Amino acid sequence: MSASGFATRLVALIRKETRQMLRDRSNLVVGLLLPIGLILVFGFGISFDVKDARVTVVLEDNSPTARDVVAGLQGSPYLAPTWVSSMTDAERMLRAGETDAILRVPIDFSRRLAAGDGQLQLVLNGIDSSTAATIEGYVNGALAIPTQQQADRGGNKPPAAATVAVVQRIWFNEANESTWFVVPGLVVLVMTLIGAFLTSLLVAREWERGTLESLFVTPVRPLELLIAKLAPYLVIGAIDLMMCVLASKLLFQVPIRGSMWVIVVASLLYLIVSLELGLFISATTRNQFAASQMALLISFMPAMMLSGFVFDLRNVPVAVQVISQLLPATHFMGLIKTLFMAGDYWPDILRDCGILALYAVVLIEATRRALKKRLD
Repeated sequence: MSASGFATRLVALIRKETRQMLRDRSNLVVGLLLPIGLILVFGFGISFDVKDARVTVVLEDNSPTARDVVAGLQGSPYLAPTWVSSMTDAERMLRAGETDAILRVPIDFSRRLAAGDGQLQLVLNGIDSSTAATIEGYVNGALAIPTQQQADRGGNKPPAAATVAVVQRIWFNEANESTWFVVPGLVVLVMTLIGAFLTSLLVAREWERGTLESLFVTPVRPLELLIAKLAPYLVIGAIDLMMCVLASKLLFQVPIRGSMWVIVVASLLYLIVSLELGLFISATTRNQFAASQMALLISFMPAMMLSGFVFDLRNVPVAVQVISQLLPATHFMGLIKTLFMAGDYWPDILRDCGILALYAVVLIEATRRALKKRLD
């Protein structure tokens, strides 16, 4: 075998494979755009820092001494304190997700502080245990600011804040287990995988095999075809949902404080959205490989990285926050965690289920139109 013949054949094969790669745009998307997207998402869109943590201060003791002790909260760049006079209002805000922590200054704080037994109560939203621990550190650091300022001025007598003890309580995650935060989010990932990723192959497979063309001469309507393709995977998704709920309760001991029927209805609604998204991708791409890659890029990866599954979305750039709010997974992620950890909070339930229902209507109509010209 001559070297020149080997080189000629090798060059010819490389040219052929290069032309084939350039003709297959799905390969270029995966090979070039996917790394760019990962770089941008991980570099700019993911942040484990906690910024502008919302701390509600219940100032039952309105004395100057009490105000001096909590004054350091306003000087912290990581905290965004708000002030209320009632613990009832603060607890309502915590249940509604309007605040991340409550710092309660009891009415007898000044008197007990003078006796050397000053105590503050810190109530943390424990749904995200890592965020709660970070906020606790920020609050303790802010309360120590008066002590540090006194030391910097060269005072010999410790300020009153140095004797303050912070009594911590964690709501919604009393055990402070990260598993309680992660496991409900797995329901979202499973529903996304079963929905968008698997159904993205259905219509594309029919086009590639030519079996879909046999339906052209039948009275089958696009909506009927879509419902028929959705039904089996809806059953599979319901079984997977049951397994997720049982595993959460029996294997990981995650509390389920919301109504089970609300969890089932909301999960099935999101599953329908995911199934419809997969069918829409399949109907528009008409290629199994391209459809699977598009489903991965559009549904599963955003659900894993931009829905709040791993980190708090309030800590990412505004542009990423806007994109995340366009994802159905973001709304279902917040809803399922609230149902598991906090219970039935109907304003959130009605809002998020309404958004998911709107997505379902839009996607079924978009998919029907994508197939209408080919079937009618």
